[in-house]
Amino acid sequence: MVVFFRRLSMLILAVVVAGSMLFACPNEVQAQTRLTVKVSSKKQTVIRSVKKQPAQKKASVRTAKKGRHRQKTYARSTRSVKSRLVASSRVAEPVSDLTLRKQLSSRSAIVVDAGTGRTIYAHAPDRPGQPASTIKVLTGLISIRSLGQNDMVPVSRHAAGMPSSKVYLKEGQTYRANDLINAVLLSSANDASVALAEKIGGSEPAFANLMTDTAEKLGARNTVCKTATGLTAEGQQSTAHDLALLFNAAMQHPEFASRVARTKVQTSYGKTLKNHNKALWKVAGTEGGKTGYTCAARQTYVGKFRRSEGELLVAVMGSETMWSDVARLVEYGFRAKKQEQAALIQVTPTATANTLAKVRCDLAAQYGGAFQVLDDSRKDSRL
Repeated sequence: MVVFFRRLSMLILAVVVAGSMLFACPNEVQAQTRLTVKVSSKKQTVIRSVKKQPAQKKASVRTAKKGRHRQKTYARSTRSVKSRLVASSRVAEPVSDLTLRKQLSSRSAIVVDAGTGRTIYAHAPDRPGQPASTIKVLTGLISIRSLGQNDMVPVSRHAAGMPSSKVYLKEGQTYRANDLINAVLLSSANDASVALAEKIGGSEPAFANLMTDTAEKLGARNTVCKTATGLTAEGQQSTAHDLALLFNAAMQHPEFASRVARTKVQTSYGKTLKNHNKALWKVAGTEGGKTGYTCAARQTYVGKFRRSEGELLVAVMGSETMWSDVARLVEYGFRAKKQEQAALIQVTPTATANTLAKVRCDLAAQYGGAFQVLDDSRKDSRL
């Protein structure tokens, strides 16, 4: 009985406490507190308060958590976008001549401003070497000057027997000069080169002498031709500087420039000739070029490029990575011209102001009186 009354008194006490709390703050306690009373015959009564979040508060907590998550995600994405923008907006650092030289495999190379003739970059530009098929620039140019497009050119056994590259002309047949010139300048055909040489010069050696004379007249005094093809021959040579001069002169001829700018052309007898000059679709601004390769010469190239900064001539000889070398030289050349133009824009206003000041001083000394120098912005000014 004593135990029963003790437990009853504790239960009553718990109910009284709970009631008082309800009257004190009914909304908050009902929402946040649930009283659980456990009565056991073996253990004492245990009263445990379990906190319960209101539905509205839970929703606000979840919303706050989602908001923080979105903020973190947005911050991460923003940092990522910013990093990409910074990376994409970085301008390549200027490359020095020494750094560029280390990046090139060519034995000799040159970059020339086609407009002024100024050399922008060069290493060993006058080093003589076998030119390979780049010398066909002369073969094509002389053929364009000497023959009409519809002139018929016979093919000898010597011409038909030339090694590759070739278009497999048939001995004893005749072909239009237009087709053979395209075969020389686009497909670097040795058989077409010799056929044209024999048509114009009577023999390949005689035509080679004409090539040497033409090169000298165009300013390429270190060029000696022994073949119409550029195939390795004793005593045959050219330089990167000479190749640039020759190609620039050839590009002044509209027909030559038009031919070397094509990526492919169809012959009158149905054969498609593809241009070996990959720079036409690999390097921006390529106007035309001529490739070459032999074991002795390695890879050779000469070409002309035009962009908003101006025109460049690029020539390489003895390269092992020709297209990479050409691309690097072109980018280097246009970057140098861009920097030069930017510097000129900055200097011009100062130079103009100094010139006007000198004019004023000279006039004052000569005439000894007050005067006013009128510029375009003050045409209506009166003395």
